[in-house]
Amino acid sequence: MNRSETNHPVDQRFIFVGLDDTDTLESRGTGHLARQVAAALADDYPLLGVTRHQLLVDPRVPYTAKNSSAAIVLQANGRFEPQELLGRVEAVMRDHFNPGSDPGLCVAARVPAAVRAFGRRVQQEVVSQEEARALARDHAIRLLGLGGTQDGVIGALAAVGLAAGGDDGRYVLVGRSRDLSGLKPVSAVLAAGIADVRTLDGRRVTQGLILTDKLRPARRGARPVAFVERAEGCWRPLKLD
Repeated sequence: MNRSETNHPVDQRFIFVGLDDTDTLESRGTGHLARQVAAALADDYPLLGVTRHQLLVDPRVPYTAKNSSAAIVLQANGRFEPQELLGRVEAVMRDHFNPGSDPGLCVAARVPAAVRAFGRRVQQEVVSQEEARALARDHAIRLLGLGGTQDGVIGALAAVGLAAGGDDGRYVLVGRSRDLSGLKPVSAVLAAGIADVRTLDGRRVTQGLILTDKLRPARRGARPVAFVERAEGCWRPLKLD
């Protein structure tokens, strides 16, 4: 039996939940659903963040708006029961199913290099649902289609790989960052759960006011890093993929 399938303590620190293709043009986006899933799991799995990952924009790839997927990063707390977790997330997703969508769901703790590389490929080229399923099967990763064509399994697996890589995407939820608004000192941004504030050329920002409306830090080094630029007497946040 695969050790990750037991109820015994395991050595991984993080659990990744990937979602994709859960919405339609008339519904809320995948990021919104990911935040709902994270809230449903909060009592048992401390949330480290919800991230958005940009995938390939190409006429050969069906997508709703911008072809992005979402990952929920959880703290493992030394235990991982993949089937139980999969079932809980699936229940929330089915409760919020939008007819016309093609949702996919992925749950993993150990994310091998092949899955991380798959995530990068999905950003650069067209891949098949069959390839995603075969890769997940080879590495004993839970991957599930929940309706429609089930093509969302591609983006769900890619989201897990990209989030696990630690250097892709941006946070749509981390700490208390969504509670911030208006101009706030750097200290308040850090206290809200952002690990660092930097300029694009890598300089650390430690003083001044940041416009925090819709602050969406990037995932870099597996941490939330707010990238900013100076404009009109304050620091303004940048949205990076």
